[in-house]
Amino acid sequence: MRPNDDHHDGRGRERAGAADAIAEGVRGAGPGEIPARLCDVAVELLPVTGASVSLHSDGMPVQLGASSAQAAYVTEIQATLGDGPCQSAAQSGAPVLARDLTAGQDVLRWPVFAQQATAVGVRAVYSMPLGNDTVCVGTLDLYRDTPGDLTERDLRTARVVAGMMTVALMALPRMEEAGDPGDERWLSGLATDQDQVYQATGMIMAQLGVGTDEALARLRAHAFAQARMAVDVARDVVEHRLRFDVE
Repeated sequence: MRPNDDHHDGRGRERAGAADAIAEGVRGAGPGEIPARLCDVAVELLPVTGASVSLHSDGMPVQLGASSAQAAYVTEIQATLGDGPCQSAAQSGAPVLARDLTAGQDVLRWPVFAQQATAVGVRAVYSMPLGNDTVCVGTLDLYRDTPGDLTERDLRTARVVAGMMTVALMALPRMEEAGDPGDERWLSGLATDQDQVYQATGMIMAQLGVGTDEALARLRAHAFAQARMAVDVARDVVEHRLRFDVE
């Protein structure tokens, strides 16, 4: 046996173990349950206290699932701010590790997000891009209640989970077509959130005579100032409960 064979065999066993845990975690799940189930598996496999998964496209990331209310909330904070590790990972297509949101470089990089995250008990965030070498379709975001780094082994496991997550998410529409019609409600709900943000952005553009980026920035700023989520403010705009030209 060559000297590196044990090393490669060890990594192979790690991947196989993670794949087995993922397969067990999603067994019997419908399409709408899979993202949250995968988040639960990530928490079981890694030294983290929460996980969430979001799809990223133009405008706002759309959260697909989370392991806890805390993880869901911190993910929505990033969507509302338009800033944070998950946004950076989506833009760069590379893992972004915010090891300590209580002090140092991570606080300087994301000061407002760091303050909001630590206020609800999150001290570190590890964001893994979903997709391939050329396209990032979303992020797997891992949260921990203590500062610190992930080991090389943990990072390899996180990459395996992210890879499995990518495959599962890309299969969701096909699974929905072949599955229970009730799953359409879940997929339609995601589309509704995204559509309302797009529609609200267009309405703000018309009201203020500004471009897309400025309109989305105004939407996010209003949400942050009111301590609300951006998708909720978008709904108010679409349903004519809020106008930006009369604020």
